[in-house]
Amino acid sequence: MFLQTEAKNLMRILPAIIRVIVLSVVAARLGPVHAVGAEPATSPWRDARQRMVRSEIVAAGIKDQRVVQSIRDTPRHEFMAARYRADAYYDMALPIGEGQTISSPFIVAYMTESLDAQPHDRVLEIGTGSGYQAAVLSLLVSEVYSIEIVESLGARAKRTLQRLGYQNVHVKTGDGFEGWPEHAPFDKIIVTCSPEQVPQPLIDQLKEGGRLIIPVGQRYQQTLYLFTKQDGQLTSRELRPTLFVPMTGTAESVRQDRANLPLSAVVNGDFEQPVENEMLPGWYYQRQWEIVADQNAPQGECYISFRNSTAGRPSRALQGLAIDGRKIQSLELSAWIRYRNVRSGGSRDRVPMIAVSLYDADRRDLGHRWLGPWDGTAAWHHVSKKIRIPVQAREGILRIGLFGATGEISLDDLYMEGEPR
Repeated sequence: MFLQTEAKNLMRILPAIIRVIVLSVVAARLGPVHAVGAEPATSPWRDARQRMVRSEIVAAGIKDQRVVQSIRDTPRHEFMAARYRADAYYDMALPIGEGQTISSPFIVAYMTESLDAQPHDRVLEIGTGSGYQAAVLSLLVSEVYSIEIVESLGARAKRTLQRLGYQNVHVKTGDGFEGWPEHAPFDKIIVTCSPEQVPQPLIDQLKEGGRLIIPVGQRYQQTLYLFTKQDGQLTSRELRPTLFVPMTGTAESVRQDRANLPLSAVVNGDFEQPVENEMLPGWYYQRQWEIVADQNAPQGECYISFRNSTAGRPSRALQGLAIDGRKIQSLELSAWIRYRNVRSGGSRDRVPMIAVSLYDADRRDLGHRWLGPWDGTAAWHHVSKKIRIPVQAREGILRIGLFGATGEISLDDLYMEGEPR
């Protein structure tokens, strides 16, 4: 009788035991799971995020399923002001105040994947910003220590992370150049703002064998590097061109190259520079492009072509610009263009164009000026347009490509010239 009773009891609790075992296996494979706020299964935010993950994360080449799942589970819209939430699940950086931005979902996923975040890792993040990158990391590692130099942003990010239930993220206000020595050494370090060179304190605080990912270089021409510490020294691997807000504080005070590029000098606007590591020099956020060698090109011997067969899939390249509306009143934007079987998608992210997006000193959007859009088929021809620059403009982003439209568009001799105010 005793054995029969025990057998019945075992049968009753067996499903629970199996669930515990399964969850333990999943946790071991996926890494730490930290409590976050619940989201309804039918939330429109969730639906938008799933579409974004498919089209901007997985389709763009992110393969680490832990990273993909973390992006899928992290509510990006919660980390930005209400007026920007409609754009939360587009692959774009957005202002968060104080001249700072929340990074695009792809670059967050890409940097996280490159960092090779592991469940036991203690990670130092420089540049908390909105807290979004820290939230993505928190689902993958043991502890995240994040530093924000702007006190108001750090306080807001800390409140957001606490409200959403991220229990393993520690935020403080300070100069990220100095790191966080009390909690060093760190297994991994991720820097989400750009100094000219890697700060020595961060090198010192990285564990032997640890990884450091950081964008370095000039203000508008940066390269994302992955460093590994070996025998106390960093070995480097160049990843891709990128554009981050500058690292302020000590990093800015020791910056050597403060010169802005001439407004007429679009970097690699003739597309003649050799492709390096499958990356287009001078441009970032590159998708579905090809440099075509052709002696009959409108200028030089090469031009760029963007091709896309799936409506909504990105096909583009971007470049940061120094545009000071106090100094210039207009820009002459020109290029040679050819397109074949182009079909726009009817929405703003599916329109082929050459566009300049303008921003003020706080990175607030001042609107877009563009050449285009185009549909159908046309042979090589020259296009140009003078665009007015508002006096409050301080920087811009040059955008070229099909974006989410289908077909093929080719560009050459892309040029800008500013008229003094």
